[in-house]
Amino acid sequence: MNVMGVMPVNSLILTMSIPMMLSMMVQALYNIVDSIFVARISENALTAVSLAFPVQALIIGIAVGTGVGINALLSKSLGERDFEKVNKSAVNGLFLSWISAAVFLVAGVLFSESYFRTQTGIDEIIRYGDDYLSIICILSFTVFSQITLERLLSSTGKTFYTMISQMTGALVNIALDPVFIFGLFGVPKMGVKGAAIATVIGESCASLVALFFNLKKNKEIRLSFRKFRPDGGIIKSIYAVGIPSILMQCVGSFMIYGVNRILILFTSTANAVFGVFFRLQSFIFMPVFGMNSAIIPIIAFNYGARHKDRIIKTIKLSVLYAACIMLVGLLLFQLIPHKMLLLFNATPEMLEIGVPAFRIMSTIYIFAGFCIVCVSVLQAMGNAVQGLLVVSARQILVLLPAAWCLSLTGSLDAVWLAFPIAELASLAASIFFIKHLFVTKLNRL
Repeated sequence: MNVMGVMPVNSLILTMSIPMMLSMMVQALYNIVDSIFVARISENALTAVSLAFPVQALIIGIAVGTGVGINALLSKSLGERDFEKVNKSAVNGLFLSWISAAVFLVAGVLFSESYFRTQTGIDEIIRYGDDYLSIICILSFTVFSQITLERLLSSTGKTFYTMISQMTGALVNIALDPVFIFGLFGVPKMGVKGAAIATVIGESCASLVALFFNLKKNKEIRLSFRKFRPDGGIIKSIYAVGIPSILMQCVGSFMIYGVNRILILFTSTANAVFGVFFRLQSFIFMPVFGMNSAIIPIIAFNYGARHKDRIIKTIKLSVLYAACIMLVGLLLFQLIPHKMLLLFNATPEMLEIGVPAFRIMSTIYIFAGFCIVCVSVLQAMGNAVQGLLVVSARQILVLLPAAWCLSLTGSLDAVWLAFPIAELASLAASIFFIKHLFVTKLNRL
């Protein structure tokens, strides 16, 4: 019998979440280390990587969103003991991820430089950005493979192996960053290009480790492309959950792009600060996302098995853990923002802009943890469109208009206020949809 239906809920959440949380914290760490090394090149190099972040986040978001769809369908099929559908979900999911990677390959070849020209006219930033982003896009099949294969492991509760895979990729990336960026041990000095190359090599190593574990340890799934044909029904089911999740990530990328366009009207240093904030923030958010990656299959499995009490207990404990994690993040951003910025070789101008920005944007982090869990619950139970509305309310319908209006005051500090304003809107939407979920689905199990 699958552990997701019988293990005590708290033990199950911790058993599945802790490996995911640790591995995603390490993954967030290597994004931070990337930027720390890039910042040693110049502030323009750091700004270029920050401006590239929306596209990089979009790549990861499409991979994760497709993975969420695979995860939910595969876990629900396990709960229903439909093992043929389990295997079809796995191979069709891998097929979809590779098709997505092919799209970004074309985009990287044709549009990388043009993307940066829509944001800045500074030639050095454009050159650095094109060097970095073109490599990330052209070789994006590495991250698509890694995330999809790791999702197959987490779908069956094998998050320990996912942790090993992610930590392998992160440690390889961290180790290779200084070698390729600064030219150590006889390797040519490649600057920003070196950071991108280290990233894709790390993702390749993680993919190979995840593939090995799927073939050798994941007995619930049989990966075989022999006589494979895309299954329209399976693909539709994956995207029924996955597309709203992908759109959530698109919304996030569009928000970052839009905020960057607003900030660069003040100074490119503000873009560097914003990029640093997002990377440091990811170190706090990633454990919550890691926990959510674990609770989605738990809730989906128990929804398929009609175990109402286990679903409710999972939700309550997840909200509690998320709030505790976000409280730690709140304290860090409020108490030591200057020390966090100095990790990135911050200039006096960066410190002047960054310290108040960090404190303002982090003010209601605890509410953010609750909203993140709510979105995952909605996704796991087939209400992914409502999850999309929660994210949209925060990032597009409220945040961008608020940031634009506040920018008209001429005060950069005022722009940062858009983030807590948007989080309050997201909180209201989350509470509304979770109440609706209880009435329409949970209370009827």
